[in-house]
Amino acid sequence: MGRVYGLCSAPMGDLKDRATTDEKELLASFMDTQREAMLAIADGLSDQDLRKRLVPSDTTILGMIKHLAYVERWWFQDIFEGRDCTYPWTDDDPDADFRIEQEETTAGILDVYRAECEVSRSIFESHDLFDVSVSTERPRCTLKWIVLHMIEETARHAGQADILREQIDGKTGLGP
Repeated sequence: MGRVYGLCSAPMGDLKDRATTDEKELLASFMDTQREAMLAIADGLSDQDLRKRLVPSDTTILGMIKHLAYVERWWFQDIFEGRDCTYPWTDDDPDADFRIEQEETTAGILDVYRAECEVSRSIFESHDLFDVSVSTERPRCTLKWIVLHMIEETARHAGQADILREQIDGKTGLGP
């Protein structure tokens, strides 16, 4: 599947391209744009800045990237395909996926995120939008629902991370 990067921000003269893009390709493009925004927000920051708490909660840029890695795994691998997956959280510690542990490195977390996104892309590309999840843990849903939810989830965290990045050095993810 070809990429249609930046379709949402294409000049108005490119409206024809946006109007004729295949729905699955369009969804993949919007999903990848949000994933790239998260990585762009992290790009150029020190390990210390990525772990910096700038709000009253334990939220950090690197913590959101770690969280999104496991959310990718949860929805595409576990819920949609029914794979047996592991996660850092427990019933007693439900927010462990946001926390950066002492032994975890920035490079390691970014690699996990990229790898989980690649697995999700592969799953997405190998199924039809209206294929239904196999997991019985939750109500069944289509692949289309999952990718729309992931666009929403990733965009929400990208917006939060943009604000944190702006507090650190005035820059944002995909902005000027």
